[in-house]
Amino acid sequence: MTTHLHATRASYDTVAVDYAELIKNELGNKPLDRAMLAAFAEHVRAGGGGPVADLGCGPGRVTVHLEGLGLDAFGIDLSPEMVAVARRSHPRLRFEVGSMDALDIKDDSLAGALVWYSTVHTPPEELPVHFEEFRRVLTPGGHLLTAFKVGDERVHLDHAYGHDLDLDVYRRPPERVAELLRHAGLIEVARLVREADARENTPQAFILARKPH
Repeated sequence: MTTHLHATRASYDTVAVDYAELIKNELGNKPLDRAMLAAFAEHVRAGGGGPVADLGCGPGRVTVHLEGLGLDAFGIDLSPEMVAVARRSHPRLRFEVGSMDALDIKDDSLAGALVWYSTVHTPPEELPVHFEEFRRVLTPGGHLLTAFKVGDERVHLDHAYGHDLDLDVYRRPPERVAELLRHAGLIEVARLVREADARENTPQAFILARKPH
């Protein structure tokens, strides 16, 4: 496991319980975010449905939202403590510990993959590996939705959610993320960029893509 993965896992293990409490109702105040999730779910259902992985699921709040949209959703997260919180909070759903750079998922097996701010701690040079892994696990015609912070810089966090931690947060230009998705063999379907809300520092972006048949 790379240095940044160790730091990310340790940080989220530390903040898991408080993080889950602080963000548990966050989607309720974000209609555009919910609209992109709804569009993702509709595309997955229109393609015949199937398993959908919430990659970097954290405490499972978006996983359960996907279930509410009619998807067969499960979650994977790097942090064992986050997975423990998710399992306690949503016992009827499946959550597993895993890393997005080497998913324990068969080729061509997912109808959908959600990457909801899950790559914000990934160094730019490692993003292509992640995107190629996402393409690998999607069925032909399967859809990917990714959310990320807009910008072009790295911000270091040494305190957040009431705890000391060690996290780099990367803000990315939407054009660069779209280019990486194309290079990984995924076709862009839609893109949304919205302005920051009261609790955010930067605009937020969402890209919906699909794997070719």
